[in-house]
Amino acid sequence: MMIIIRCLLIIISFLGGVFVFGEIFNRELDLALIGGCIGCLSAVLIILVEQRVKNVSLKTVVGGVVGLISGLIIANLFSYILLFYYPGRSLANLIIYLLINCLVGFLGLGIGVKKGEEFIPGKPGTLKESPTEENYKILDTSVIIDGRIADISETGFMEGIFVIPQFVLQELVYIADSSDSLRRTRGKRGLDILNKIQKQVNIEVKIVDQDFPKIKEVDAKLVALAKKINGKIITNDFNLNKVSELQGVTVLNVNQLATAIRPVVLPGELMNVYIQREGKEPTQGVAYLDDGTMVVVENGRKFVGKNKEVAVTSVLQTTAGRMIFTVLKGGKPVDYIPRNSGR
Repeated sequence: MMIIIRCLLIIISFLGGVFVFGEIFNRELDLALIGGCIGCLSAVLIILVEQRVKNVSLKTVVGGVVGLISGLIIANLFSYILLFYYPGRSLANLIIYLLINCLVGFLGLGIGVKKGEEFIPGKPGTLKESPTEENYKILDTSVIIDGRIADISETGFMEGIFVIPQFVLQELVYIADSSDSLRRTRGKRGLDILNKIQKQVNIEVKIVDQDFPKIKEVDAKLVALAKKINGKIITNDFNLNKVSELQGVTVLNVNQLATAIRPVVLPGELMNVYIQREGKEPTQGVAYLDDGTMVVVENGRKFVGKNKEVAVTSVLQTTAGRMIFTVLKGGKPVDYIPRNSGR
């Protein structure tokens, strides 16, 4: 349907150009055809503008229209002054008139598009929908309480704008006012972390009022907001991660980031670990690396509570994290690789 409408627009513009130029230049065929070509080009230009405007915000469109109208008004004032001194319907006058309108109109359009956001200030606490340049990252309650996001953003690896919805802030306050001491501590920690992020100079934080009263669940509201502003959700909640991905929302999971940057270990590599407890098997001991990775030590049960040097035999990656299986140094023949050998 749209193709038919566009074709009709081109035909009507061609006929209109032929008619107008024919009337102006006493029905001369060559000049009338030139008018028809100008009409066709104008129609094609309008179609191209219509295609581009689909992905442009309303503020930009309004600013562009105001700028174009202002430019055409100024162009016509100059044209009338110029044509006042050189009256007549000559082709030179028409070309000059069209050039002035095109140049000044385009200049006004460009200024209006660039300044549209300043001419039409938005409501405080709102974000642009479908932004083309902004990079919104929405923080959920769990990742704020977790606290690692503050350290990550402080390193400068995070770009864009951190968005804190009011409903997330209200949930943090609700948790901080809980009668349960553990929940109250978590809530207060979340508010402290949020305060720390706001003081960082390398990241911009916006607390926004956009809400979805018909949606009750906070996770569902986060997904709806992310879809509305074309943002990404930062979380460490496994369920929110899955729900967001199913609805086409990009998720940045802090737990996945932590897993990705854990040090790589190779079979045969030596490490010194503190064996904290017994393992599931009768002879196993269990130790942990600084990042929380579980290390299973064969024949390590009798060394619980002691530091021992072990050699890696294999690494198992699971959905819950990574497990490293080791044996005591000298427990069986292994081609040892010193951990700091500069692989």
